[in-house]
Amino acid sequence: MQLPYLLKVAGDCLGDDDWLAKQPCPVIAIGSGVDRQADVVLPDESAAAALIAAIENSPTAALVLVQVLRAVEGMPVPHAMTLESLAFGLLQTGPEYQRWLTERSKPPALVVEGEGEAIEITREGSVLRARMNRPVQRNSLSVEMRDALVELLDLVRVDDTITCLELSAAGACFSVGGELREFGLMPSATQAHLLRSVHNPSRLIAAVADRVHCHLHGACMGSGIEIPAFAAKVTADRRTFFQLPELRFGLIPGAGGCVSISRRIGRQRTAWMALSGRKINSRTALAWGLVDAISE
Repeated sequence: MQLPYLLKVAGDCLGDDDWLAKQPCPVIAIGSGVDRQADVVLPDESAAAALIAAIENSPTAALVLVQVLRAVEGMPVPHAMTLESLAFGLLQTGPEYQRWLTERSKPPALVVEGEGEAIEITREGSVLRARMNRPVQRNSLSVEMRDALVELLDLVRVDDTITCLELSAAGACFSVGGELREFGLMPSATQAHLLRSVHNPSRLIAAVADRVHCHLHGACMGSGIEIPAFAAKVTADRRTFFQLPELRFGLIPGAGGCVSISRRIGRQRTAWMALSGRKINSRTALAWGLVDAISE
């Protein structure tokens, strides 16, 4: 068995352009400067401690994460999303995710909490304004919310008189990501992959990205940042924070985040966010390019 991670000195010349792709583990470079032959670059070994702990807790998910991020660089978005979905489905059958499922106190169940439509929509001329409307669930990506987003984005796709979709959310935060209480509902990982291939808000928002503006606030976790990161314009309230928590469930970002986020902030910063599970604030998100502007 290979070690779950590999430390190397940043900038160390290895004489092989494909060296990183051949490594069956996350590679952490220690030192200053950008090192293309690494999945994450950190200033010193002390900064790597939390990262290493997370990798050791979910070594398979950590490996699959960096392999996907390495592979999708430069790949067309539809192909990259298919690869991400296949990898996500593979991990759904694995022991790390299955362990998390069995440790939950309640079995999975559909969640519908709140009144009115899941997404409230108004139109002013060529501008469509949509607000996710499940504040009690913190606008989690439930089956209901996913279906509502698919319907909304499909409308934008087919109606070219809509020149701009303004997407925001009601309540304390934009979205805390996938509705964890529904995880495990699909009868098989293959059926889940089929659903992600044909009924996926991420694929649709990527297809109409040039007409979409997402305004974010509060918590933006998992799919709560993975989906809006595809939009051509992303703004955020100054109190917004961003997080990719999937590794602790034995998974990788599976709502398009390996593609959308890495195209905004790069492979290494995306790997750091997903491996560490750490939050970043709106100032960091702006500096990295995860958001385009901070506005109230």
